[in-house]
Amino acid sequence: MMAAYAAASAGASVALIEQNNILGKKLLITGKGRCNVTNFASEEELISQVVTNPKFLYSAFSSFNAYDAYALFEEWGVPLKIERGNRVFPVSDRAADVRNAMKKALIKAGVQLIEDQILRISASPFVLTGSNGEYQCNKLILATGGCSYPLTGSTGDGYRFSKGLGHKVIRPAAALVPLIEEGRICKRLMGLSLKNVQLSVHDCKGKILYDDFGEMLFTHEGISGPIVLSASSHLCEEDFPCFAEIDLKPSLDEETLDRRLLRDFEEFSNKDFRNSLGKLLPKKLIPVIVEQSGILPDTKIHQITREQRDRLIHIIKHFKVKILKKGSFSEAIITSGGVDVKQIEPRTMQSKLIPGLYFAGELMDVDALTGGYNLQIAYSTGYVAGLSAAKGE
Repeated sequence: MMAAYAAASAGASVALIEQNNILGKKLLITGKGRCNVTNFASEEELISQVVTNPKFLYSAFSSFNAYDAYALFEEWGVPLKIERGNRVFPVSDRAADVRNAMKKALIKAGVQLIEDQILRISASPFVLTGSNGEYQCNKLILATGGCSYPLTGSTGDGYRFSKGLGHKVIRPAAALVPLIEEGRICKRLMGLSLKNVQLSVHDCKGKILYDDFGEMLFTHEGISGPIVLSASSHLCEEDFPCFAEIDLKPSLDEETLDRRLLRDFEEFSNKDFRNSLGKLLPKKLIPVIVEQSGILPDTKIHQITREQRDRLIHIIKHFKVKILKKGSFSEAIITSGGVDVKQIEPRTMQSKLIPGLYFAGELMDVDALTGGYNLQIAYSTGYVAGLSAAKGE
């Protein structure tokens, strides 16, 4: 959509072919239906959040950055607000408002909107064979997305088209996706959200693969939430199985946590152990912690030994979940992998192999962490591709 808008605004005659019956179907589910429009960050900050091929995006972010996107959406009549972590949302908290504004801008710019599913593409000139007809053009921008959330139309067709046009495709993989547990701990904690925790992911030899601080949650089959999704983008198939280790009280070292426990134990000295942790831990987590501590639930607080207390402190600081694998493409927010960026000119997004062919967005082998960064990649690369195609660059 951004590519079509940029090309039409530069004077080109543009048709946007969409296989869904509505434009921006995936946009409607971003940010849990609120649409995390972008991240209000500098170009360097944007680059720092890109996991795969960040240097490739320098030129695109320089041409159209987060501040440009913010200004453009407000110009289109979508008031925006900045929330924690510089995440940008529409004031209305409605993703539909963002999508509707983009569609209105496309129509105003003169873009022809065509609903059809493209089946085949040939080059020189480009001929697109669709379910409803055939289309010919001198310049073609592929912006099909990846494989994530296939029900929104991301069926991987873009990879097939790109390969058919001679391009190398790095194997697609699910990214920004929940992690699946080997066991049943998470199922018992399903729905529990944790804030301000430290997450580290270790391989079976204990090497740290990723660590982060922030929010996470337990699901019926594993763990999810912002820091878990970011962790997933740094893990490859060879890393599994692995362990997620959660520091439930990262602001307290073990000595300080021990003093805190002793104060609570003194207050509840005549109570059972299972009834003594309410001030320290979420209610849903207590039975699991009690079980893992090895201390009998009905043990009186004054009977707990120093050794047992040390074991309890260790579990609170090193709560472990064994991870079997990543979630599937149906749960993934984005796709890593895609068209090899070595075959794309970063300044214009034009193919180095076929003149007049351009790429934009998730179809390419670029992906970033959660927080509005992947949508900004879509805007920036789309804007550059559209402008370059219109100017014949």
